[in-house]
Amino acid sequence: MVKSCIPEVRSLKRVAFFSLYSLFFVLTSCYSFSGSSLREDMKTIKINTFPNNAANNLPSLSQDLTVALQNRFLQRSGLKGAVENPDLLIEGEITDYNITPTTVGSSTTSTTTGNVISAQQNKLTITVKVHYENNKDTTLNFDRSYSDEAVFNSDLTLNEIETAQVKIVNERIINKIFNDIVANW
Repeated sequence: MVKSCIPEVRSLKRVAFFSLYSLFFVLTSCYSFSGSSLREDMKTIKINTFPNNAANNLPSLSQDLTVALQNRFLQRSGLKGAVENPDLLIEGEITDYNITPTTVGSSTTSTTTGNVISAQQNKLTITVKVHYENNKDTTLNFDRSYSDEAVFNSDLTLNEIETAQVKIVNERIINKIFNDIVANW
């Protein structure tokens, strides 16, 4: 009579799963993924609205950037929002919002008009000026400009640019600001 090996295989799978789960638990408890270098006495933050003072103006940019920046700090730093006397203050303005062609090409449209030069790719650039005050350690205060860009195909509509590309650039700028303040990288 042949014995079935199925119970032994199931048992080995359980042991392997439990071992991997235990190893993951031990490793994650030893390391903090937040990377925060904020002092323990820093408890509150205030992030003021970033007005859009760019020559080319996207109406929703100010609110989108400000809310995303607030969310990043409140969700990932352990800081609480404050209305008055915050430990950390972040404010600033959007100074540039620009879409420019980066790659041009020519295409033949007809035999009578010849070649037409058109943009093949465009570049969105957003620049944000940031004023940062650390009321617990004033040596960390700074005023900096952060800029980033995204290159995209010229066949995108303005709506597609505003929903996708602006979000990408905002996220990159917010990462830079967050890292400079919280992660101290």
